[in-house]
Amino acid sequence: MTFLLLGLAALVVVLLSISGFTRANPAVLARQLKLVGGALALAAAAILLLRGAAGAASVLGMLGAWLLGWGGGVLGPSGPTRKSPGQSSEVRTEYLAMELDHDTGAMSGRVLKGMFAGRDLESLKPAEAALLWQDCRMADPQSAQLIEAYLDRIHPTWREDVQRGEREMRGGDGRMTPEEACDILGLSPGATEEDIRRAHRELMLKLHPDRGGSTYLAAQVNEAKDVLLDRV
Repeated sequence: MTFLLLGLAALVVVLLSISGFTRANPAVLARQLKLVGGALALAAAAILLLRGAAGAASVLGMLGAWLLGWGGGVLGPSGPTRKSPGQSSEVRTEYLAMELDHDTGAMSGRVLKGMFAGRDLESLKPAEAALLWQDCRMADPQSAQLIEAYLDRIHPTWREDVQRGEREMRGGDGRMTPEEACDILGLSPGATEEDIRRAHRELMLKLHPDRGGSTYLAAQVNEAKDVLLDRV
């Protein structure tokens, strides 16, 4: 019932905007489009919150509040309050501290955990941000959703780039090839079982998540070991 009411409310806003499209002046039209975007963002935030994705729901909720012109995204005693210039809101998860600027909608953040701990998101190269996303997908889904929202804003094609890179690195069936496994472990073809296990052990000491390493890279190292041991 909640989803239905939210969907109907968003649909009403859309239809009202469309009906006035041809006769609205640019300022009015821009306002209507912001209302549509705000309503849809709040509806999506409500759905994510009910599904347990509190981090992403908070970001979408703040974005919807900003589009609707609400101060801080909350209702005052007599209805929506107007936002004050320079306001921002922060969301914290296990891996991230994210901030949303109410004036511009810009997102910034700092990494709290993992191999990039202590660095600002803005300082990460796209490949590094994608690696952080891979780590969070496995260890902290809420942080992964925040990184997705951040990358969608600054690098809209990042998903296609990640998929293309994975296709180029792996065979047609999507599984790790022995050649890739050797590259990951730093071994030559024909390595012995002892060589494989030693290389794996040394890399895991550096990459294990408990030592501030990368969950994603540790998983890749484990997969590389299994691929090569199956061929010994």
